[in-house]
Amino acid sequence: MAATRKRRSRAAPLAIDGTCIPPIIAGRTSARCALRGRAAIRGADMIETLKEQVNGDAGLVRRGRYLTTTFLLEIGAAAWLIAIHEGRIVAVTKGPFVMPSSSFALRTSEEEWERFCEKRPPPGSNDLMALIKRRVLKAEGELQIFMANLRYFKEALGKLRREGVAA
Repeated sequence: MAATRKRRSRAAPLAIDGTCIPPIIAGRTSARCALRGRAAIRGADMIETLKEQVNGDAGLVRRGRYLTTTFLLEIGAAAWLIAIHEGRIVAVTKGPFVMPSSSFALRTSEEEWERFCEKRPPPGSNDLMALIKRRVLKAEGELQIFMANLRYFKEALGKLRREGVAA
């Protein structure tokens, strides 16, 4: 009598975007790649919370009380339009956009943004102006608005750091 073996069906693991990864490739995928994907999702979630974090800081809202603008924040391939009215963030809209209308744009890579968002970022990644000086953050458009309210933008984007450390 031959012993019957039960075949276990192994479902292929899912990638972060929900697509199926073949088992032969899934075994070779490094844990670092999976962590990097989770960090990108976490960074995106952090930007969505910018409205609550900034509007909850009365001092920061007061600092930006004369600021009304819309700017584009682009991190890698992801983009957000952030609308500010009298220091309060009224909307954070995730792209992609066909023809975004904004006063200025801040563009950087995902790696540099992750460094900026660390609890204690390394020198050169700790400040928006340091990122611009290193040429890893591009500020484009009507920069007078950005420069006139530089401290507001530094503190607002600093709210996205882990543990909410100021810029």
